[in-house]
Parts: sequence; structure tokens; C-alpha cells
Amino acid sequence: MLALVALIAACASLPPRSPAETEADNRLESAVMHALNNDPTIYARHIDVSARNGVVTLSGFVFEGRELFIAGQIAARVPGVTAVKNQVELEMMGRRGRGSGD
Repeated sequence: MLALVALIAACASLPPRSPAETEADNRLESAVMHALNNDPTIYARHIDVSARNGVVTLSGFVFEGRELFIAGQIAARVPGVTAVKNQVELEMMGRRGRGSGD
């Protein structure tokens, strides 16, 4: 059992980033947030963005189902994004949940 816990912990931890990598990730996060906030087809105020080595993760929530898909499309178009993990949830009548598709 202890070996399993150690294996899971080892897999879950990511290698440390250099200052240059951290700065690049921060710039990419800002660029994706800028793209989301400036696109008139989506209300992105409740979407959070994180980045690691070009992989962008979107989280938070939106109020319309189409915005789940649009958020991923917008993020994918930003230069430097290599992949998008869309974990945005749909808020409906005070309840959150995943939409159809990722």
C-alpha cells in the first residue's frame, strides 16, 4: 500500500520550472485571458487560465453551453498554446456541471 501511495505521489508531482519557463507560462496565461476577455462571443469573467509548457488549462464556469466550446477554441488560437484542457463547467440555475464534450 505504501508503495502505491509513493507511486501516485511521484506521478502527481511535476518537475520544477526554471524562471524562464515560469515567465513564459505567465505570459501565455495573460495572452489567453486577454483573448477570452476581448472576444465578444463569450462572457469569460468566470474562466480561470493556467499554463504549463504550452498546455493551457481552462477552469471556472460559463452560463451558456456554447461558451464551453468557444472558450477552448479561443484559447487554442493563441500563439504558443500547444494543447487545451477545458475543465470549464456550465452553470445552470445555480448548479454547475460539465457540458457535452471537452
